[in-house]
Amino acid sequence: MVKMRLFRMGDKKNPIYRVVVVDGRKAATGEYIDCVGHYRPTCEPAELDIDVAKAKDWLAKGVQPTETVKNLLVKTGAMEKSEKLSTPKTKTKKSK
Repeated sequence: MVKMRLFRMGDKKNPIYRVVVVDGRKAATGEYIDCVGHYRPTCEPAELDIDVAKAKDWLAKGVQPTETVKNLLVKTGAMEKSEKLSTPKTKTKKSK
């Protein structure tokens, strides 16, 4: 399965992320198929630069974005915000 996810770069405590298209079986820091954009969360305000046309093209081909990349794509307008909320990945506490 081909995924769109973040590729971490940069120094310690100063991350820079690339938004990349990668084979899901590859390592998180392995080689990637295509670079769609970059994201710098430590800048004030956060710097987000995504090639919208390239991102829409990959999404049309069936690439599955991760939750974080999906949120970034919604911010840039490359993807519509889904009406259905995704299930949380953390487990809820049981009350006694």
